[in-house]
Amino acid sequence: MNLSEVNSKQSNKNNQQVTAVISHYIRPGRESGYEAWLEGISQVARQFEGHNGVTILRPQPDLRAEYVIILRFNNYRNLCRWMRSSERQEWIERAKPLTDKPENVQFLTGLEALISLPNTISTPPKYKTAFVTWIGVFVCASILGYFFAPYLAGLPYLLRQAIITGLVVILLAYVVMPRLTRLFYTWLHKS
Repeated sequence: MNLSEVNSKQSNKNNQQVTAVISHYIRPGRESGYEAWLEGISQVARQFEGHNGVTILRPQPDLRAEYVIILRFNNYRNLCRWMRSSERQEWIERAKPLTDKPENVQFLTGLEALISLPNTISTPPKYKTAFVTWIGVFVCASILGYFFAPYLAGLPYLLRQAIITGLVVILLAYVVMPRLTRLFYTWLHKS
């Protein structure tokens, strides 16, 4: 999905978290320079309003030197500010001698951002996405239910459920799904 497609989809969803998945192929022997570049651009991005974190997936040994950057912002508008900023453009220029080809950028929103990773022909099959999501929900709901149930017992049923599901969603989005996605990467994206 390119930036203009995200723009049209986000017209009514400006408060939804959005993820940019960026991949770079590094020239042989330039990995240490790229690592320094990556640290620098990440520090600058953190200063922008709405920055919700970055995850870096480094290349697997004996495979093509592809780095994947998963960049999250609290909404589309703030992501656009960063993506179109002069600061980012300067850093992208600095990366050109380190990379083999221009960066590949994908934009994701909603549940697809928890599972999808770049450079796959398509997103994982729905049954795989559902299964990995089920594992995450099951683990979070079980653990939270076990620890918080005694404290929430006096509350009305719907309020208890709202609290538990709210905590499950937060844990899924920021802690559990990024780890499950890495753990199940090969299975999710098996061709």
